[in-house]
Amino acid sequence: MASKIRVLVAKPGLDGHDRGAKVVAAALRDAGMEVIYTGLRQTPQMIVETALQEDADVIALSILSGAHMTLFSKVLDLMKEKGLQDVLLTGGGIIPEEDMDKLTQMGVGQLFGPGTNTQDIVKYIKDWFSQHRQG
Repeated sequence: MASKIRVLVAKPGLDGHDRGAKVVAAALRDAGMEVIYTGLRQTPQMIVETALQEDADVIALSILSGAHMTLFSKVLDLMKEKGLQDVLLTGGGIIPEEDMDKLTQMGVGQLFGPGTNTQDIVKYIKDWFSQHRQG
């Protein structure tokens, strides 16, 4: 039996809006993934430490505060520092297209904006997992 994909859904920073993160977490869970939701106001250090402890395959950040460049890059740096280069860092929120491009160049996976069909997110994660973790 194949192992379940373990996804850590996190809300970094001071952003207090978590409806989107909870909708995505529910969709991932409904798709058969194991989801760990960290709750609000997590620091990058807390997120990466939880990913380590939970043996996450994916870290998905939800950022609506405008601090996406800082938060994604900090999480990415900490992931490298802790040896989590084989973990997918993805996420979504209010992120301008040009910033999405910069984050992708830095090593962040595909990012999703408001109104994205949750099945697109499920498919992306399943495809990534089958290419990087089951091959």
